[in-house]
Amino acid sequence: MAEATEASVPAPAPIIAPRKQRDLARAISGVENGNAELVALLAALGERDPKLARLAVFGITGPPGAGKSTLVDRLIEKFRALSKTVAVVAIDPSSPFTRGAVLGDRVRMQRHANDAGVFIRSMASREGAGGIAPATRDAVALIEAAGFDVCIIETVGVGQVELEIVAIADVVVVVTVPALGDSVQTIKAGLTEIADIFVVNMADRPGANATTVDLKHMIRESARDVPVLQTIANDGTGIDELVAELQRFELQGAPSAERAVRFEVVRLARDLAVRRARAALDSPQAARSFEELRAGTKTRRQVVDEILAVAREGEGR
Repeated sequence: MAEATEASVPAPAPIIAPRKQRDLARAISGVENGNAELVALLAALGERDPKLARLAVFGITGPPGAGKSTLVDRLIEKFRALSKTVAVVAIDPSSPFTRGAVLGDRVRMQRHANDAGVFIRSMASREGAGGIAPATRDAVALIEAAGFDVCIIETVGVGQVELEIVAIADVVVVVTVPALGDSVQTIKAGLTEIADIFVVNMADRPGANATTVDLKHMIRESARDVPVLQTIANDGTGIDELVAELQRFELQGAPSAERAVRFEVVRLARDLAVRRARAALDSPQAARSFEELRAGTKTRRQVVDEILAVAREGEGR
């Protein structure tokens, strides 16, 4: 009888030590504000426990109003029930004038605030493009070092071209709802190409089945095999199926790994080109070219060519 009683006692839910959580929060603030180098912060956190599997990173993206925050809240609940520690990075849009943000996603997930196995960090998008904040990559690296099992990144509500999440997440979940008018049109361009899972949320609304069928037709035309799921995040309907798909990807390996590398190489090359162009624009040669442009002795095309020549000279340095 005693053995049966012991067997029925659930194992304690895994946690991350409060001190480690505090150190992680400070480290993320450091990289977010540019006050510290990532390498030093990673060293301060210590090495990840070698007994742990690698961090699974799931991106949740889609148009505004699709219920992403409620869906993430449900995913936290399910992963905790599976004895996994969970970190969430929720990106909120910033004001283009003050760079401030409401950071409301953290408020929506307050029921997990006292769970030492959950870490929730809101980040302002600031000048970041693509639905994520500039420090998101560094934040994920710090979360991995801290020993979490799962990291969920909730992007700013995005449209058709904000695709930066593909360079960070192992699996990208694109969320839509049937109440967005032509919801397939809302997401059909770039997001269709990066989605590993489609979720039609608020599936109790009229038009959910039609939206699901439209998505399946669109996927078939693109010759990709992407699951399309229906959920009602408010009451948890369909969340088990979504978690099962995410775990299937965990077992089979990240489907977006090569795609992420390609995207990241292009992004880094683009950023490098922008830095060289800005340096060229601030060069003495550019100043002389601008003087000649103002004097009318050179055309805009000639000045552009001269500044680009300066930028190209910087490539070999």
